Amino acid sequence: MKQDIFNNSSQYSIEFWESAYTYAIEKVRDNISNFSDGYPAPSSNNNVYPKIANIEWTSSFWNGMLWLSYLHTRDEVFRHAGEATLEDYATRLQKRIETNTHDLGFLYILSAKAEYLVTHNESAKITALLAADLLMERYHPKAGIIQAWGDLEDPNQRGRIIIDCLMNIPLLFWATEETKNPRYQEAALRHLARTRETIIRPDATTYHTYYFDTETGNPLRGVTAQGYSDDSCWARGQAWGIYGLTLAYTYTLDPACLVDAKRLAEYFLSHLPSDDVCYWDLIFTDGDEERDSSACAIASCGLMLLASLLPEDDIDAVRYQNKALDMLASLSKSYTTQDNPESNGILMHAVYGKPNNAGVDECVVWGDYFYMEALGTVLGSATRFW
Repeated sequence: MKQDIFNNSSQYSIEFWESAYTYAIEKVRDNISNFSDGYPAPSSNNNVYPKIANIEWTSSFWNGMLWLSYLHTRDEVFRHAGEATLEDYATRLQKRIETNTHDLGFLYILSAKAEYLVTHNESAKITALLAADLLMERYHPKAGIIQAWGDLEDPNQRGRIIIDCLMNIPLLFWATEETKNPRYQEAALRHLARTRETIIRPDATTYHTYYFDTETGNPLRGVTAQGYSDDSCWARGQAWGIYGLTLAYTYTLDPACLVDAKRLAEYFLSHLPSDDVCYWDLIFTDGDEERDSSACAIASCGLMLLASLLPEDDIDAVRYQNKALDMLASLSKSYTTQDNPESNGILMHAVYGKPNNAGVDECVVWGDYFYMEALGTVLGSATRFW
C-alpha cells in the first residue's frame, strides 16, 4: 500500500505515519510484561486495560498487535510473546472455554492463523483449523446462517446473526483453501448471502443483528444490541460491513460484494463529522454524543482494501484511499494516548456498548488493533491476517 499512497501525493509524509506507528508499537512493547500471563480486557477502565484470562472474544487482538509489531520491526520479543500464547488458545478449544460464539473467527484468525502465516508453524495451523471445525457447529443449514452467540437451542438466541460475523467467516474460507474440503466455504457463502439479503437495508444502512427461523429458514426481524435503536445505523456495525464485504470479495471474487461494500462506505462517509471520526451511531453527526474511534479504525482498514481492489477506471478508488488516510490521520493527531502516560492503551475515545454503558469513552482493544493494522498497511509492513 505504501508505494501507491505516496505516489498519489498524499498530504501526509511517510515520517508522520512512521512516528504514529512507532508510538503504537512501543506501547505494545511496554505491555508485554504485564500481559505475559493474561490479556487486555475488551475495554479499559479510565483508559487502563485490566488483565484477564483468555475468556473473552477479544483476547486475540492482543496477539494481532504482537504479530503486526513483529512484522514491522522483526524484533524477536514480539514473536516470542505471540508464540507463547498458542498453547493457551489450543487449551481453550479443547476445554471449550467460552467458545459458544461465532467470534471463534476473531479469536483464531489473529492468534493461531496469524502465527501460521508469519512463522509457518504447523501446530498453529492445526489449531486454527480446529477452531474452524468448532465454528461450523454453529451453522444452521436450514437457515443458512452461523448463529452469533449463545445456546444453539435457546429460543432467545437461536437463529440470531450479527453483522460482525462478516469478519469471522474468513476463517471458514481459509479452512477450505487449506483442507480442500468445500463444506467450510459452502457455509461461509450461504451465511454471506443471507447477511446481504437481510442485514443491509435498502438505504445502505445496516441492522446490527437479524433473527431467522432455523427450521424454515425464514427471516424474522432486524434489531440491535449495541446501536441507538433497531432502526438506526450502529457505526461499528457499518464499519464491520465495509471491511467484511470487501474481505469476502478476496475469497469469492463476487463483484456484488464490492457493490455492497461501496454502498455501505458511501453512507458511512456521508455521516462523518468535521474531524472524520464517527460518532458511536451514525444517526449522530454532531453534538455531545461519544465518538467511536474503533469504528473509524476498522473503516479505514476496509476502505484501504476496497480502494486497492476496485478497477483502475473506478473514480472512487482514490477517494476512498484518501478518506481512509484522513480518518487515520485524525486518529493519530487527536485520539491516541500520547498525552495520557498513565494509559496502557493506544486509541482513546471508543465505545464498546453504549446501551449497556460498557466501555464508553474508553480504549477498546480491537480499536488499538485495527489502528495498528491500518498504519502497517500504509507503511507496507502488515500482512492481512484475514
